Amino acid sequence: MPRSLLVVIILAALGSWAWRSHVEQADGERLASLARPGDIRMISSETCGWCLAARRWMTQEGIPFEECFIEREARCMADYEALGAHGTPTLVVRGQRILGFDRAGIAQALSVSRPAGR
Repeated sequence: MPRSLLVVIILAALGSWAWRSHVEQADGERLASLARPGDIRMISSETCGWCLAARRWMTQEGIPFEECFIEREARCMADYEALGAHGTPTLVVRGQRILGFDRAGIAQALSVSRPAGR
């Protein structure tokens, strides 16, 4: 492989990494400004890597959320089944079900006005 092509690939990878970090930070700031305690509930599994990533990211960004585990809590498993969920994490954001760790979907659900009494 020519050296110049290798340099281009490395620069593209670094640029992609920098952009992704910028987007993640902007997403975190936006979600943290929109979310209030009780807005986000994450239904998780103890063996779910995406759940771990979502938990770490939301905690790091200061986004308030509640979490339950389908293996530990009967109510959590019942809620999971009632939602017709097909995987974890399943997030319930202001009453809207979101399958998977979808920051754009979370932001959209948080942009909807809060239910009465909140």
